[in-house]
Amino acid sequence: MKKYMPWIVVGVVAISMVVFLVVQARKPGQYDKLAQCINQSGAKFYGAWWCPHCQAQKKLFGNSVKYLPYVECQTPDQKQKQICIDAKIEGFPTWVFADSSRLTGEIPLETLANKTNCPLQ
Repeated sequence: MKKYMPWIVVGVVAISMVVFLVVQARKPGQYDKLAQCINQSGAKFYGAWWCPHCQAQKKLFGNSVKYLPYVECQTPDQKQKQICIDAKIEGFPTWVFADSSRLTGEIPLETLANKTNCPLQ
């Protein structure tokens, strides 16, 4: 029994971590309403999986990121997807709003709220 104890402890810790991560992912995010409103506004957030600025933009939304109108522009071999070619996306991240205006780079939440007429919550 003593020789199995370290493995039992490792197993319990691993299961605890998985449960914790699942519970955290299901919690409402601080900016759920903002992200949902941005999505409903007709805005689009174009990015690439390898882009550090896109990751930083997503991180601003925390758990609420799942509600953003995110469009992945790059394939795993870094070829641009047709949807982004058609939208004339030249840099990442790019936000395109319902009025066809654009902002490129990491955009503060306050600016996104103003551009989409969404409450910052």
